[in-house]
Amino acid sequence: MPQLPQPLPTDRAFVVWFRAQPPGVPFAWDGRVEHVVSGQVTHFQSLEELDAFISRVLAGILAP
Repeated sequence: MPQLPQPLPTDRAFVVWFRAQPPGVPFAWDGRVEHVVSGQVTHFQSLEELDAFISRVLAGILAP
């Protein structure tokens, strides 16, 4: 019997919105990210900024 996947932990859930780009404009890392459980929010304009926010929030959760 197949094993069911474990549920994803909600304390590691993020909602990421990307700003709509006009037709023909290349994709841009521009938007807003929110940590679902804590409600912490930031705007980002690069992949590095998005990654830094997620890493900072997760470091706070995973710290003993």
